[in-house]
Amino acid sequence: MPKGKTHLAWELALLPLVLSGAYALGLEWELFPLGLGYLLGSLFLSPDLDLIHSRPARRWGPLRLLWWPYSRVFRHRGLSHHPFLGPLTRLLYLALLLFPLFFLLGVALPSFHLSWILSGLVGLWIPQLIHVFFDRFLARKR
Repeated sequence: MPKGKTHLAWELALLPLVLSGAYALGLEWELFPLGLGYLLGSLFLSPDLDLIHSRPARRWGPLRLLWWPYSRVFRHRGLSHHPFLGPLTRLLYLALLLFPLFFLLGVALPSFHLSWILSGLVGLWIPQLIHVFFDRFLARKR
């Protein structure tokens, strides 16, 4: 299995290729949310948040304690490393934490164009796929 630095290095190295491919497919305004989602997915919403002492968890600083319950519910390389359900669990977990807080503080959720939201979600998802691919591919090679 690759180390966290290896995952991040590959994810960041592939970002220009992803953005170039998206541009070639006709995306223009959506490149910003795609790239931002990709960086957030690589740096802060990694499948390795199921390990509370992982680099992605430490990037959250003192807020990494928010991920402690997540790390207790999801064992390492279990559902959190599923290519589709893993990112969904992290997004739903964050929503469960943030929406009540926003409601209590009276913060209105910003509205964005649907294409920006979808581009951002795809951006979050792609590094998750890369991470899981390297975990599974390198596990078979050994």
